[in-house]
Amino acid sequence: MASEEERRKALKAFKKRLKLARLDEESGLSRGGGRKSAIAGITPPSGHPAEVWEELVKDGKLKREYIGTYSLVPGA
Repeated sequence: MASEEERRKALKAFKKRLKLARLDEESGLSRGGGRKSAIAGITPPSGHPAEVWEELVKDGKLKREYIGTYSLVPGA
């Protein structure tokens, strides 16, 4: 079981990775850029065990999309 501090750090890392993935897609020079990103879910950052991500799902902060892929719950 992960501590509150571990879950908080993992969620912060997840949000940052998601933001960077969306910015990277939106700035795509090969397709013109300027479009809104369609990225909804990502593979969580390494450095945190899988149990932390599952606890964040149980807490209602993340939603499991596919195998190993999670998305942010609106308002989390």
